Amino acid sequence: MPTPMPTPMPTPIPIDLDTWPRRESFDHYRHRVPCTYAMTVELEVTAFVAALRTSTRKTYPAQIWAIANVVNRHPEFRMTLTDDGAPATWPVVHPAFTVFNPERETFAAVSAPYDADFARFHETAVEVLADAAAATEMFPQGGLPANGFDVSSIPWASFTGFTLQIDGGTNHFAPIFALGRYVERDGRTFLPFAVQIHHASADGFHTARLIGELEQLFADPSWVDA
Repeated sequence: MPTPMPTPMPTPIPIDLDTWPRRESFDHYRHRVPCTYAMTVELEVTAFVAALRTSTRKTYPAQIWAIANVVNRHPEFRMTLTDDGAPATWPVVHPAFTVFNPERETFAAVSAPYDADFARFHETAVEVLADAAAATEMFPQGGLPANGFDVSSIPWASFTGFTLQIDGGTNHFAPIFALGRYVERDGRTFLPFAVQIHHASADGFHTARLIGELEQLFADPSWVDA
């Protein structure tokens, strides 16, 4: 079984409420109208898929790294609360992701520390996925990091909409991502991609920017074999 992540737990950085432009928005969606929202799009991944076909690198770790790279660029997707309930951001967040055991038809949830160097992240993630492939526990590493966010893959189906109904979800600030089966259309490849986020963390502008930057990463996949 994969061992727990060796990375030390960082300390959340409190947000300066006096200078924070989204203070009023945070208070509104945190206390007056607490809500999450979801957005589902098709990302064009034609160049990304072509690059992986000629590479020894694997698709799922590459997808996870691309998401983690963009998530770590923006504080609104690294949000949490301090012990006294004040908004804060993690210095870095790590992807947690699902691994399917086809014999049992169950999933395990594991994590790999984010590394800005894709090659290093890929090496670690491939090992974690291999170790968890036959896991019989849901959390074979013993738990997931507090400074984490979730990625799930549903490669058996494409979808045009995806939402999670989370009990107490208005206290969950980390983004949640879901990936579907590739869609081929007019010689182009598309990836169903869903993101769910607390409205106190991010507005539609921020989520649209994340989606746009992710699509740019997939459009120029020179990093796949860097």
